[in-house]
Amino acid sequence: MKVLFIGDIVGRHARNYVQKKIIELKSELKLDAIIVNVENSAGGFGVTPSICEDFFKAGADVLTTGNHIWDKREIISYISESDKLLRPLNMIEGTPGLGMTIIEIPAGRIGVANIMTNLFMGPTDPVFETLPKIVEKFKLNFNVDFSIVDVHGEASSEKMAIGFALDGKVSAVVGTHTHVPTADHRVLENGTAYITDVGMSGDYDSVIGMNKKEAMTRFIYPNKKNPRLEVSTGEPTLCGVIIESNENGLSSSIHPLRLGGKLKETILN
Repeated sequence: MKVLFIGDIVGRHARNYVQKKIIELKSELKLDAIIVNVENSAGGFGVTPSICEDFFKAGADVLTTGNHIWDKREIISYISESDKLLRPLNMIEGTPGLGMTIIEIPAGRIGVANIMTNLFMGPTDPVFETLPKIVEKFKLNFNVDFSIVDVHGEASSEKMAIGFALDGKVSAVVGTHTHVPTADHRVLENGTAYITDVGMSGDYDSVIGMNKKEAMTRFIYPNKKNPRLEVSTGEPTLCGVIIESNENGLSSSIHPLRLGGKLKETILN
């Protein structure tokens, strides 16, 4: 199976660009599925029902999120009825929506889980206690043919530990949240594709997607009252990873995908 995961969409320009590219890439790269993290797609903070629908119409199969999922209140009723828009699985009991799902596509069954780390993040249930639930639900070649876990979090060490904990038990573990792509993409010893952070899809002439002058002012004058950060509106870069799996559900390769904007583009095969 060949799956594209796209990192945190930041703002309107990025989402319009990514939606356009999804349509092209699905055919050009012969992708079986596309998964997108959309938690910053509405003005840099949260996501709306209409944005979700636009991504699904463009060809996304499942949408993941993170700590900004509730920034737009109208998403609550939408996520309560959706099995394709996820919020972190380890949010407190009673939180609306799902943290993992299994979808049927022509190539088979895909399991997608969304979790949030504990270090330097908002309060959630212990993330490592959540992992057995994912392993149980996503038994490769029994319940699913491919499985991927979006690990939304700040600390690289915690993401790496989760990757090793799930190695050989899921097809892929991909990190999101920091908005900076890491260079450690690889297939781990037992067959799980891994990357600490996919990076954001947004304007890299910015401070993690936000207007750089406004962001810099916050650091230079920390005691000054500053206006709400605004999304940087320069040319966006699409950042993602393409994962290919074997018949046993474990991965044979993971390759970064970068298109447009300031970052050096990767070559598509």
